[in-house]
Amino acid sequence: MAAGCGSEIGAPVGSAHATEGIRIAAPAKAIVEPKAQQVAVFAGGCFWGVEAVFERVKGVTRVEPGYSGDTKATADYDLVSAGRTKHAESVRVFYNPALVSYNDLLHIFFSVAHDPTQINRQGPDRGAQYRTAIFPVNDGQRVAAQAYIAQLDKAAYWKKPIVTTIEPLSFFPAESYHQDFMAKNPQHPYILQWDKPKIANLNRLFANRVR
Repeated sequence: MAAGCGSEIGAPVGSAHATEGIRIAAPAKAIVEPKAQQVAVFAGGCFWGVEAVFERVKGVTRVEPGYSGDTKATADYDLVSAGRTKHAESVRVFYNPALVSYNDLLHIFFSVAHDPTQINRQGPDRGAQYRTAIFPVNDGQRVAAQAYIAQLDKAAYWKKPIVTTIEPLSFFPAESYHQDFMAKNPQHPYILQWDKPKIANLNRLFANRVR
């Protein structure tokens, strides 16, 4: 088993600042979704914290860490974390659109799950495997993501431009020891430094959407 997010770069855990949540407007463009369970795929750095954020959202039924952007043959943590593939660490979110919409997930993704202005990095983790990306499962999601990025860029909430890419859908589940990582390892140093603050920001900014 690899040592975990951040280990491959040899940087001390305290070498950067945890991502701060930011209060931003929700997507202005409405989205129409089927009533049945839907799926969304996001990449925003180490999948442990992104998974933990979405797991706490009302209407989300399951979250899987995994890999997106390359083939099944290269969907291996040792290869991905070493930057030897085109994959990004990602999460697949299963949700009930009657309780939480894709737009709601986008709002949370950009607000608290990661920093969308960092190019090929998040926190202490560096490399294209930690890029900010969205992998729409249908045209409706693609249009919604494009519209929201344009809306946020125009509003200029951040000092730097958003670098989130919209890429063709692919997803391969990560190894079993990555699933529910925060729940299983609440005192892990990386979790305490980088991911617990995301949960605090979620509770602060989206109290009405937390389980």
